[in-house]
Amino acid sequence: MAAARGVSAGGMTPDLQSKPQLAPGCRLNEASQQQRVLLMPEKALRLSGPSLQIVERCDGKRTVREIIAELQKSYDQAEPQKVESDILGYLTLLNDQRAVDFVAGD
Repeated sequence: MAAARGVSAGGMTPDLQSKPQLAPGCRLNEASQQQRVLLMPEKALRLSGPSLQIVERCDGKRTVREIIAELQKSYDQAEPQKVESDILGYLTLLNDQRAVDFVAGD
């Protein structure tokens, strides 16, 4: 399966059936559980809260739709559409920064 690098060209929304995974050269450090760092070539991004929960789920096994559903349950006090919108926006940002790739779903 080839990574769909062009998914976010121009800020396009990721396909809900695609499976996000960390891009080659990127990894999540094993620091404290409260705050972790996403290490990328030539930069690092501190993660906590929802951003960390999203990145931890970018394992190439879960689809974007599954990640959204899991986090909508975790944040059940928030409007489901807002949670979905925030997740899609964050995944698009990570893809634009070459931190996450999307693999075509089955």
